Amino acid sequence: MTDITVLNGKFETSGKLSTNVSLTSEDINVPVVHQVVKATLAGRRQGNACTKTKGEVSGGGAKPFKQKGTGRARQGSIRSSLMVGGGTAFGPKPRSYDQKLNKKVAAKAIQSVLADKLQAGKLTVVDSLESNGKTKELFATLSGKGLLPALLVAEKKDSLAIRAAKNLQYGKGLAVEGFSVYEAVKYENLVIEKAALEALLGRLG
Repeated sequence: MTDITVLNGKFETSGKLSTNVSLTSEDINVPVVHQVVKATLAGRRQGNACTKTKGEVSGGGAKPFKQKGTGRARQGSIRSSLMVGGGTAFGPKPRSYDQKLNKKVAAKAIQSVLADKLQAGKLTVVDSLESNGKTKELFATLSGKGLLPALLVAEKKDSLAIRAAKNLQYGKGLAVEGFSVYEAVKYENLVIEKAALEALLGRLG
């Protein structure tokens, strides 16, 4: 069982959150986190690079020059990849770079990130992310507590804290349903609502 300190809106200790999910240093699996981060970045690739083959480039079917007597290598088409303006051999075509991830691998990556943040003292759990939607005030609060750069995770996607974090230079806001291991690794601090953390731990069984 792991006990996590919970803070109130003023970032003062207000209680503890107990979970059966182990979040020790032994639960940090770097290769699994690396695999999930790679899959996340690969999934963001558009994959729309496209080149034309010799069957797709423009050009006539006429033989460029006669077969013999020129001293040059014989050519049968100006659309050949050997000719200037010809098609590209083995060039890229539109494709998907998505990588398959097993649910257990994704869950282990989340557990590893939470364990790493907790052990490093970079996990801040609050009862509620109080905000009026203004970036300036959110920045003042987080910077005053030394919590930047930070990933803010709220229970609901319509949270004002997420709205305020949109223009935050050294931070980002997410709803727990869209929690990203990549974003958690990218930002040094993880500031998460208690209900959001409970939902996240619920995914880990």
